[in-house]
Amino acid sequence: MKKVPFIFLTLLLALQSCAQDGPVETKTATKKPSEKELKNYQVAYFGSGCFWCVEAIYESVTGVVEVESGYAGGHVKNPTYEQVCGGNTGHAETVKVYYDSSQISYKDLLLVFYNSHDPTTLNKQGPDSGSQYRSAIFYQNEQERKSAQATIDALLADKTFPRITTELAPFTAFYKAEAYHQDFECKNPNNGYVKAVSIPRLEQFQIKMPEVIKKEN
Repeated sequence: MKKVPFIFLTLLLALQSCAQDGPVETKTATKKPSEKELKNYQVAYFGSGCFWCVEAIYESVTGVVEVESGYAGGHVKNPTYEQVCGGNTGHAETVKVYYDSSQISYKDLLLVFYNSHDPTTLNKQGPDSGSQYRSAIFYQNEQERKSAQATIDALLADKTFPRITTELAPFTAFYKAEAYHQDFECKNPNNGYVKAVSIPRLEQFQIKMPEVIKKEN
């Protein structure tokens, strides 16, 4: 069988989408807080492309105690991954971030959001395209909406981005994704998409905001 050149193989991996890949191997994730414990924390909802990537990014941030992958912003109740990937439910791949507000603020979570993806591309993030991969902030109250809008205004004013396509939408419902999506990057480090897209994206974010990264014990 003819060997595929390394450069071409790397390109193929990079062009894979979140929707096309699946689990490759399973590793044990760190112990999760209980549902009772999670009630002691604030929550926030963000969509910025494949939730495998976004979940890993927020999990690395000091003050974030748990992140769940799921779906928000759509019109279908309890959607499946396949339905969302079809782009007809209106949902965005979204993460639910549980955080300790005494350690990190909502404004700082917004900075993590904008330092970890490209908000200038409409319905596209990296190799993934479609409305399910849109940049979105689902605010739960007027204070969150104002904070999100103020962050956008500041980023545009200082020309950090030429434009921002992020959707600001009121939060309505969050549907937790199927179990195999949770902690996907951590459990599947050798998955082609994770190696080519997720891990580089995480590393690029950590270079941009080293001050918020959790310290290893």
